[in-house]
Amino acid sequence: MSKRVLTTESGAPVADNQNSASAGIGGPLLLQDQHLLEKLARFNRERIPERVVHARGSGAYGYFEVTDDVTGFTHADFLNTVGKRTEVFLRFSTVADSLGGADAVRDPRGFAVKFYTEQGNYDLVGNNTPVFFVKDPIKFPDFIHSQKRDPFTGRQEPDNVWDFWAHSPEATHQVTWLMGDRGIPASYRHMNGYGSHTYQWTNAAGEAFFVKYHFKTNQGVRSLSSDQAAELAGKNPNSHQTDLLQAIERGVNPSWTLHVQLMPAADAAEYRFNPFDVTKVWPHRDYPLQRVGRLVLDRNPDNVFAEVEQAAFSPNNFVPGIGPSPDKMLQGRLFAYADAHRYRLGVNHTLLAVNAPKATTAQNYGRDGFMASNSQGRAAKNYEPNSYDGPTETGRALSAPLSVTGYTGTHEAPQHTKDDDFYQAGELYRLMSPEERSRLVANIAGGLAQVSRDDVIEKNLAHFHAADPEYGRRVEEAVHALRED
Repeated sequence: MSKRVLTTESGAPVADNQNSASAGIGGPLLLQDQHLLEKLARFNRERIPERVVHARGSGAYGYFEVTDDVTGFTHADFLNTVGKRTEVFLRFSTVADSLGGADAVRDPRGFAVKFYTEQGNYDLVGNNTPVFFVKDPIKFPDFIHSQKRDPFTGRQEPDNVWDFWAHSPEATHQVTWLMGDRGIPASYRHMNGYGSHTYQWTNAAGEAFFVKYHFKTNQGVRSLSSDQAAELAGKNPNSHQTDLLQAIERGVNPSWTLHVQLMPAADAAEYRFNPFDVTKVWPHRDYPLQRVGRLVLDRNPDNVFAEVEQAAFSPNNFVPGIGPSPDKMLQGRLFAYADAHRYRLGVNHTLLAVNAPKATTAQNYGRDGFMASNSQGRAAKNYEPNSYDGPTETGRALSAPLSVTGYTGTHEAPQHTKDDDFYQAGELYRLMSPEERSRLVANIAGGLAQVSRDDVIEKNLAHFHAADPEYGRRVEEAVHALRED
């Protein structure tokens, strides 16, 4: 069997891939060595800007299978038949650290699913927590700046982290999640995933429901203590990536059961919490979980850079039957995610194999830009409407319209009867066992005690006191004990 021929990027055969062309033996190299210049120039450009957040990621392909009839709530095609399967790609990630960070750290985890449906790609961009730190996107850049490396010291600073939280009482709920036992998953396979935001489903009759997504791991939830995580991160920074890769390679395919909470649209205005506030959950006793289907991962990417690093998820990628809600953070992300990908990957990133539709074909009038390959055929027009049988609009909205009233301006979210920043954080604390509470207190105190300003510490302690008196007292005592040592 003859060997395949190594070629340049233009397809010309390479005669020597071991020695550069030179002016005589031992002489200077020649500018005319096209193969050398091409290799070096390409090598210089192999790295693209990493994601500002969620930089450190792993991913896999699989499928989603419908197990329960939900056609009374949504007319989304990929959910219309029990037993129907849709190919998916799922990317896991840490949030705050860089691409070179360790997997086993205390940080929320991204849980982003791309459904390759027959009506186009549907992207569900969530986390492994049902809530988030802030409720308005205008605060998001400041929040991330406070959590990332300080521009002077070049490291994450407890002063910055806790100072932002001191001035953002709405973060108390998510801080309680993050510092609790589920703050460091043992692996990507052993954590739940959540849509976190509130979305909208619309059925065939036009009835609207607000929906929250819950992916429950079928492997069981397993987490690491701070000490276990520190040891694992030092021994194997790639622990979660390795675990996911090896599990799928040996046929132990991880899976999750998707449940949803469904709220009739008419309930939203009078619900005791603002249902569109991403710092809040909907208690299950109000809106019980309803099973939808099963997500299975069964194939690893062939190339991590091409398929994981270049995977682009945008929460504005909806399909008929699914749409947005007035969730402010979601509204901001509808723009921010797609814009981030245009910056990192270019305007034609949707043509990359991992991002392109698989069960249908994208037909539009987008043209040109870097790495354009979207000619749409010979003599195809790049405008609409036209007289040349180009693709046309359907006139059918993807989801039900949202009612709006009032004046433009910068408004705080409308208040509901139980809308404070501390009630649900206290509820979460009171759900914990005594051992879980002790670990939570120790984790918070370990970070808060490192803060240099007393006023920042006191502001944070006030949040925990407001959530639950015992919670606040125990954190305060633990912080004072650590600072006296």
